[in-house]
Amino acid sequence: MKAIVVYLSTSGNTKAMAEAIANGIESKHVDAKAISFYDVKLEDLNGSDAIAVGSSTFYYRMLQPMEKFMDETLASTNPKGKLGAAFGSYGWSGEAPILIAEKMRDMGMIVIDPVLRILHKPTDKDLQECKRLGVDIAEKLKHKSKTPQPQGTPS
Repeated sequence: MKAIVVYLSTSGNTKAMAEAIANGIESKHVDAKAISFYDVKLEDLNGSDAIAVGSSTFYYRMLQPMEKFMDETLASTNPKGKLGAAFGSYGWSGEAPILIAEKMRDMGMIVIDPVLRILHKPTDKDLQECKRLGVDIAEKLKHKSKTPQPQGTPS
């Protein structure tokens, strides 16, 4: 089982969240890495059983490069049935994680609710919440892998 945490961070806040989420996943013995969306490769996405995506919010939306990543890159991997999670930091309104989760659902991903939104720079308590999301991702992945798949469905 593998998980990838993809982020776009303008001030480092969403990056800190992504790293804490990846640490939470790894704490449950699931391979995980946090990676900037600029550096992610299609093989990383295709080879992951869970994909968490994070973006800061700018003018009530996710950042434009992240929207393009979601619509073009992630969608091209056909992530239907994969586990998804959305997160991000914000300074005013915080819609980006909600929009990311909606796009994931539209692609057929199984999205963990609620999305994780943190105001400004994550505190130690906030980072613990991020780590907890990572633990949830890992536990849901493990549970999903133990659930029998219907005949003819790849696991």
